[in-house]
Amino acid sequence: MHFKTIEYVESQGIGTITLNRPDKRNAINHDLIQDLLACLEAAAHSPVRVLILTGAGKAFCAGMDLENLKLLAGRTHEQNIQDSEAGARMFRSLYDFPKPTIAAVNGAAIAGGSGLATVCDFTLAVPDAKFGYTEVRIGFVPAIVSSFLIATVGEKQARDLLLTGRIFSAQEAHELGLVNEIVAPDELIKRARELAGQLAENSPVSLRVTKALLSGYTREQLDRQIGQAVQENAAIRQTDDFKEGISSFLEKRKPVWKDK
Repeated sequence: MHFKTIEYVESQGIGTITLNRPDKRNAINHDLIQDLLACLEAAAHSPVRVLILTGAGKAFCAGMDLENLKLLAGRTHEQNIQDSEAGARMFRSLYDFPKPTIAAVNGAAIAGGSGLATVCDFTLAVPDAKFGYTEVRIGFVPAIVSSFLIATVGEKQARDLLLTGRIFSAQEAHELGLVNEIVAPDELIKRARELAGQLAENSPVSLRVTKALLSGYTREQLDRQIGQAVQENAAIRQTDDFKEGISSFLEKRKPVWKDK
């Protein structure tokens, strides 16, 4: 399979997806969402037993491509709804993937990048990896990711991370339960493959049923929350604060907020 923004390799029953926009710190844009959705669909019906997600270059994923988001600010509400729905499908498809998933976080995982790491079954990270749900710092809203984060760390911790938008270390992510293991950079993919091999020794039917069971516990709640999140994600793009936040970030200056 050939993709514009990711690389996909199958080897010894393990599928490895590498986000491949290193010049953009693997930031999420329309093409990456479509590539990832197509790859997940293909991998779900392939012989692979476990899926690894990692990033090319020094970053895991820097979140949404802000140049792309700036263009979205001029779209209609209906267009923004469609775009938000596509992003929600990406996170939900990874969360509900029928086989075990491992995020191998090789560097910064910011905003949507933290979201991708959050929705995988296992998350390994290098010691220098940084995390952050930084949307409020640029006039955006961490709407879609918030549902998954609350389920992982609890509401009080989620409020801290989402409302401050602060950057935090791999060690703190481990203490919060967002990261399973901290692994040396030169051992990261090796350790991910070791874990994948351990998982692959289990019954594939049992793994699939167990994952479906776990997803089923929260399906109705997630359906409701993500439906609301899509609306909020699209609506905030029409605000002055969103436009100012994106512009100030790209212009490397402090934002001047207008909305109250």
